[in-house]
Amino acid sequence: MSSVAVLTQESFNEHRSGLLPEQAGTSSAEPGVAADEEALPTYKDAFPPLPEKAASPDGAQEPANAWTSKLRPLKASVITQVFHVPLEERKYKDINQFGEGDQAKICVDIMQKTGAHLELSMAKDQGLSIMVSGKMDAVMKARKEIVSRLQTQASASVAIPKEHHRFVIGKNGEKLQELELKTATKIQIPRPDDPSNLIKISGTKEGLEKAKHEILLISAEQDKRAVERVSIDKVYHPFITGAFNKLVGEMSQETGARINVPPPSVNKTEIVITGEKEQVALAVAMIKKIHEEKKKNTTTIAVEVKKSQHKYVIGPRGNTLQEILEKTGVSVEIPPSDSSSETVILRGEPDRLGQALTEVYAKANSYTVASVSAPSWLHRFIIGKKGQNLAKITQQMPKVHIEFTEGEDRITLEGPTKDMQLVQSQIEAIVLDMVNRMDYTEISVDPKFHRHLIGKGGANINRIKDLHKVSVRIPPDNEKSNLIRIEGDPQGVQDAKKELLDLASRMENERTKDMIIEQRFHRAIIGQKGEKIKEVRDKFPEVIINFPDPAQKSDIVQLRGPRNEVEKCSKFMQKMVAEMVENSFSVSVPIFKQFHKNIIGKGGANIKKIREETNTKIDLPAENSNSEMIVITGKVANCEAAKTRILAIQKELANITEMEVSIPSKLHNSLIGSKGRFVRSIMEECGGVHIHFPTEGSGIDTVTIRGPAEDVEKARKQLLSLAEEKQIKSHTVELHAKPEYHKFLIGKGGSNIRKVRDSTGARIIFPTADDKDQELITVVGTEEAVRDAQKELEALIKSLDNVVEDFMAVDPKHHRYFVARRGQVLRDIAEEYGGVLVSFPRTTSQSDKVTLKGAKDCVEAAKKRMQDIVEDLDAQVTMECVIAQKFHRSIMGAKGSRIQQITRDHNVQIKFPDREDPQGPPAEPIVQENGETNGEVKEPADPDVPKKCDVIVLSGRKERCEAAVEALKALVPVTINVEVSYELHRYIIGQKGSGIRKMMDEYEVNIQVPAPDLQSDIICITGLATHLDRAKEGLLERVKELQLEQQDRALRSFKMTITVDPKYHPKIIGRKGAIITQIRNDHDVNIQFPEKNYENQDQITITGYERNTVSARDAIQAIVDELEEMVSEDIVLDSRVHARIIGARGKGIRKIMDEFKVDLRFPQSGAADPNMVTVTGRPELVDEAIDHLLNLEEEYMGDVVENESKQAFMKPRGGGGGGGGGGGGATEEPRGPSKGFVVREAPWASGSEKAPDMSSSEEFPSFGAPVAPKASPWGPKRF
Repeated sequence: MSSVAVLTQESFNEHRSGLLPEQAGTSSAEPGVAADEEALPTYKDAFPPLPEKAASPDGAQEPANAWTSKLRPLKASVITQVFHVPLEERKYKDINQFGEGDQAKICVDIMQKTGAHLELSMAKDQGLSIMVSGKMDAVMKARKEIVSRLQTQASASVAIPKEHHRFVIGKNGEKLQELELKTATKIQIPRPDDPSNLIKISGTKEGLEKAKHEILLISAEQDKRAVERVSIDKVYHPFITGAFNKLVGEMSQETGARINVPPPSVNKTEIVITGEKEQVALAVAMIKKIHEEKKKNTTTIAVEVKKSQHKYVIGPRGNTLQEILEKTGVSVEIPPSDSSSETVILRGEPDRLGQALTEVYAKANSYTVASVSAPSWLHRFIIGKKGQNLAKITQQMPKVHIEFTEGEDRITLEGPTKDMQLVQSQIEAIVLDMVNRMDYTEISVDPKFHRHLIGKGGANINRIKDLHKVSVRIPPDNEKSNLIRIEGDPQGVQDAKKELLDLASRMENERTKDMIIEQRFHRAIIGQKGEKIKEVRDKFPEVIINFPDPAQKSDIVQLRGPRNEVEKCSKFMQKMVAEMVENSFSVSVPIFKQFHKNIIGKGGANIKKIREETNTKIDLPAENSNSEMIVITGKVANCEAAKTRILAIQKELANITEMEVSIPSKLHNSLIGSKGRFVRSIMEECGGVHIHFPTEGSGIDTVTIRGPAEDVEKARKQLLSLAEEKQIKSHTVELHAKPEYHKFLIGKGGSNIRKVRDSTGARIIFPTADDKDQELITVVGTEEAVRDAQKELEALIKSLDNVVEDFMAVDPKHHRYFVARRGQVLRDIAEEYGGVLVSFPRTTSQSDKVTLKGAKDCVEAAKKRMQDIVEDLDAQVTMECVIAQKFHRSIMGAKGSRIQQITRDHNVQIKFPDREDPQGPPAEPIVQENGETNGEVKEPADPDVPKKCDVIVLSGRKERCEAAVEALKALVPVTINVEVSYELHRYIIGQKGSGIRKMMDEYEVNIQVPAPDLQSDIICITGLATHLDRAKEGLLERVKELQLEQQDRALRSFKMTITVDPKYHPKIIGRKGAIITQIRNDHDVNIQFPEKNYENQDQITITGYERNTVSARDAIQAIVDELEEMVSEDIVLDSRVHARIIGARGKGIRKIMDEFKVDLRFPQSGAADPNMVTVTGRPELVDEAIDHLLNLEEEYMGDVVENESKQAFMKPRGGGGGGGGGGGGATEEPRGPSKGFVVREAPWASGSEKAPDMSSSEEFPSFGAPVAPKASPWGPKRF
C-alpha cells in the first residue's frame, strides 16, 4: 500500500518552532558530529496520514488529527443526494419495463425541467434508488418532482386556528412555496371565505410528517401573540383615535400593540388589538378608560344644517371634522350622504360645545352656491379654447368651482361667499357679451352625405370653420340624426350654412359606378406608394375612387362623383386595364437549376440583353429555392421570343434529350392533377425532367418530355401507365350544338365553361377547326360529374336561342381602326355592351358588311356606338404644332407618359419628328457651274418657315386637335426667378442635395441654385406654367421655415455661466455622466464643464433657451446646496487593508457607499500619508460609515498579521554558523550546504528506496518555474 506525503505550511511552522536554537542551526555541522536523533520529528509527525473514509463501527467520533484540525471544509456548488422509493410506494411496479417505460420518460422530463442530473437503480427489494446531482436549488426541485410523480401519494390534514393560516402562506405565498419544496408535499390552505380551519397535505409519508410538524411549529409561534377585540360604540371612536389619528398612534407607540380602529365609513363597533399579551392588556385598559371617561363627561346637541352644506363641514377627506375635533375636542357626526336627514350632532364636553357649534356654522356658511342663466350651446364659447376664458377667472379666484352641465341652460357656481359675487358678475358679463354677438342655426342634411361634408381627415369642414370663423357640429354616425348645427358670428353662420347646403346639393347629383377590374391589377393601377392612382385622382379631382380591401378578394372598384366626371374616369381606367391585360401575358420556362447562372451571364449581361431586346420582364427563382421555373411576362410574341432564346442557351450547354409522347388530350387534365400535383411528382421521381403538356383546348395529344435520356425514358413509361389507368376509369358523353354557339358557351376568356368545369369536375372538349363534326361537344369525367355537366350545358344551349344577328355597313377604309391592336376597340365594345360579337369581313374581300351577334338590346347599342366611331373617323383632320425640339423630351415626360395622357384625353394621334443630329456630317460644298447646280437653282432657306424637327403632327377631329395643341403648348417649360438670401442656399440644397431633390420631385420642376462663388440671391425654377406657382410657394415656404429655424437657433444659443467649486463637479456629473445627462435631457440644454487647462476651473456654462438655462441652473444649484450640507472626515486606516475594503473592481467600496450614502476617497500611490481615508456625506451617515470601516479594518488586520508571520518563515534566515554557537552573532556568515528537511522513521530509511533529492527541481519543482525535461535517446517528446 503506497501513501502520499504532503508537507503543509502549518506542519512546517510547527516543526520549526519546536526545534531548539542550536538544533535549528546545526544543519551545516561537520560530518563527524552526531546529531541528537531524538530531537528530530518522525515521518508520521511531519506528514500525518489522511483520515480514513469509513466511520468507526461503534459510531464514535474519530479523534481529531493534524488534518482535521487545520483544514477548513469547502462547500461544493454541485451536490448529490440519493432518494429511496420503497416497492410498496412505487407508482410504476412493472419490472420488465425498467429503463424504458413511463418511469424513464418522467426522469428525462424532470431533468429537462429542473436542470438536475438523475440516475436510477433498482435495489434487491425492488425499491427504487434515485441519485440526483446538481445545484442545491435544482436538486430540491427535482426531489419534489420525483416524490409527486414516481411515488404514490398519501394525504393528511392538520387543524390550526384560521387566523394562523396567513402566517403559513407568508408574504406573496413565499413561505408556503418554501415549505412545499422543503417537504416535497402539496399543501392546500382553505380560502379566506371558507369557514374550515383544516389544512390538507398530500405527498409521501415522510413528507407528510415533516409538513405537519412545520405547520404546527408556525401555529405554536403565533399562539404566543394575543388578539383582543373590544366593542366600543361607534360615536366614541373619534375620541379614541384622536384628531388625525394622533391619540391612537401614541397609544400604539407607548404599548407596542397594534390597534386597528374601523374607519368612519365602515359600520363596525369592534376595535382589534394585537401584540404580546402584556402589551394588548395595557392597550385595552387605556381604550376602556378613554371610553368610560367620555361616556361619563360628554353630552350632545343637534343642529339643522342644509344638506348641500354638509360637505363644507366635512371638508376634503374629512379634514375639517378633524380640525374641529383637534381645536375643540368635540366630535361632529354627519348623517350619511344617502340619508335625507339634515341634522348634525355635536358630541363633547358641555363647555366646549358652544365653540364647536360656532366652528360648524362658520364652515357651513363659508361656501355659497349660485347659478347663472346661459344657453347650453354657448357653454363651450364661454369656456374658450382649452379653457382660456375660464382660466382668467379661476386664476384670480382659485377656490371658486364653475360647473357646466350638458343640455342645461345654466352655469352653477360654488365657492367662498366673499368671492362669489365678483365671479358671478364676471360670468354674467361674458354671457351677455356672447349672446349679443353670437348666433346659431340648424340645417338638415341626409346622414349619408355627412362624411363627404367632413372630407378626408376633416379637410372640408375645417376649411369652412376657418374661413367663416364658426363652429360646426355634425352628429356622429351612431346618432342617425340629419341635423347639423352651426354656431358663431351671425354673418359667418349664414355663409357657412349656404356653403354646406350647396355642397349637399351637389352631392345629391352625384353618381356611383362599380367597375369590375381583376384584383391582380389593383396594385398596378395604384402604383408604388400610390403614385399612379394619384395621377388619376389629380386628373379627375371630383371623382372618389375606392378600391376593395385586399383581404376581401373583390374585383369591384367604386367610382363616385359628378355623372360626367365618373363616366370619363371610368373610360380612362378601362383603357389602363386593357393595356395591362395586353402586357400581362405570362409563360413559365423550365430550365435546369445548374444552367440558371449561364442564363443570367456575367454581371447579368445575358438576361439584361434578352430583357431589353424582347421588351419582357424575366424573373428567376431565388438561389435557395427548389423551383426551376423562369417566368417571362409581357406581350405574347415577345414572351415566345424570350422563351426561345432561353431554351437555346440551355440546349447549347447540355446534352438534353427531348421526346414526344402521344396521350389523348382528354386525359391531360387528369394527368396534370390538381395544381400540377401528379405531373410534379413524376418529374421529381425521374430526376427533375421537364414535362410539357400542350395548351388546354388545343386538341393536341403530344406531350413533350425534356431531360437526360435515362430519366426521359423512365418518365415516358410512368406517363403512359398513368394515362392507361385514367382511360379505363373515365366516363364520356357527347352533346351537339351549332358551331356559332360554341363561343357563347365558352364565354369571355373561357369564363362560362370554367364555371361548369369547376362546379362539376368534368372536362368539356369543343371541336377544333380540323374536326369533321363541328357540332360535337365531348364531356369527360366520372359518371356523376358528366351527368351534372350535361344538364348545365343543355340549359346554356337552350338560352342561346334568344341571340339575334344584325348587320351594318362600315367603309372598308375604317376596318383597320377597329381590328388594330388585336381588336382592342372591338374588345372594349364587347365588354361595354354585354359581350356582343362583332365580325368584320376579310381584308381581301373589300366588303363593307359587318356582322353583330348577341342579345337584341346589346346589339342595337353596340351598332350605335360603332356608327359614332365611324363619324369621328370621317371627320378626322391633320394639324401641325410647332414647338422647338429642345422641349420635346420634356413634353413627352417619363416613358412618354404626358403625351399618352393627351392622346387618351383628346382621342387624337400625335407624331413627333425625328431628332436633328447636331453632330451630323457637314453638308458637302455645292459646286456651281454658271450659278447652277445640276441644272437646279437652290433658293436660300426662309427663316419664317419652321424646321422639320420642330413640327409635331396631330390627327383627329378638328376641335380635339385644337384642344390637344393647346395642351401640348401648356407643357412647354417656363423659367421664373425667385429671390432668396444667399445665406439660406446651402440649407435649401440640403445634405448631398437631398433637400432640393425632394422639392424638384414634389413640384415636378427643375430648381437651379447659383454657384457659391457668384454669391447671387437669384434661384431659377424651370417647369410647366401650372407647376411654377406651386413650386415658388413651396420654395418661399421653405425659406420661411429656415428663417424661423435661424431665429430658433438664436434663442437656443442663450448662454449662462455659473460658478461652482470644482470639488463638486464630479458629483454634479455623476457616475458615467448619469446625473448631468438627466439634467440635460430634462431641461433640453447643453452643459459644458471647464477643460483641465482652463483658467476658471469653477465656471460651468449652460446653453439653451433662456427659461431652460435658468431651470437647469436651479437644478445644479440644488445639488450644490445639498453637497455643501455634507461634511468630510479623515480617518486612519492601515493601507494594508485598503485593497480588501475596495474589493474586486471596486465592488466592496461601492457597496459601502450605496449602503451608507457617503463618498469614500482612498489615497493615491505616493501620497504623503498612505493610511489617510476621507469620508464625505451627511454627519450622521459619515459616523456610521466610519464605524463600519474601523470594524472592517480590525477584522482584516488579523488576516494581514497572520499572513506576514507565514511569509517570515518562507524567507531564508541569517544564522550563526559553526558548531551550534549562538544564534544571534553580530556578523552573519554564509550557511553551508543544507541537508534539507530531515525526519526519522521515513519509508526510504528502512527499505531499499532511495531518499528524494531535495535539491532536484524535477522532484521538488517550484511553482511557476520551468522544469528541464530529461534527455531521451528517442529525441524530444512531442505533445
